[in-house]
Amino acid sequence: MPYRNKTYVAFDADSDIRYYRLMTAWKQSDNTDFDFYDAHDLTNIWQHSTEETIKRSLRERLKNTKIFVLLVGEKTKYLYKYVKWEIEQAISLELPIIVVNLNGKRGFDSANCPMILKEKLALHVSFNAKIIQKSLEDWEALHKKYSSEKKSGPFHYNETVYKNLGL
Repeated sequence: MPYRNKTYVAFDADSDIRYYRLMTAWKQSDNTDFDFYDAHDLTNIWQHSTEETIKRSLRERLKNTKIFVLLVGEKTKYLYKYVKWEIEQAISLELPIIVVNLNGKRGFDSANCPMILKEKLALHVSFNAKIIQKSLEDWEALHKKYSSEKKSGPFHYNETVYKNLGL
């Protein structure tokens, strides 16, 4: 297995790209500890590429991924062509999955989260640099532990964790 050190972020490119761009801005800011190794900087996907070419490129990115982040907006659960496919790939690769709710919910959002994740081991958090950073730091080890214990389903941080982060 190749060395995996990147964070793969999946999202609705038509509606939610501003949130992805904000995450990359947090990463570049001198005023925040937020950091992640972005899998999207590995390969360019051209706007006019075929679906097969795009999926091949995404597959290459996923091979170098250690954690999968899904930004969940209002339309995410309806995206089958790429987002659902990306989730399926993450599940098959047994990647730790962090679901980030763009509407502020701090747990599983049955109204917006793709149903493929309803029973899968995943951490659900709100969209905020501090809680996302904590998730990136903690979830990989917790995922490994919970997987070995055969646990599944949605997980979330309790309110104390958010409060300790000033949220």
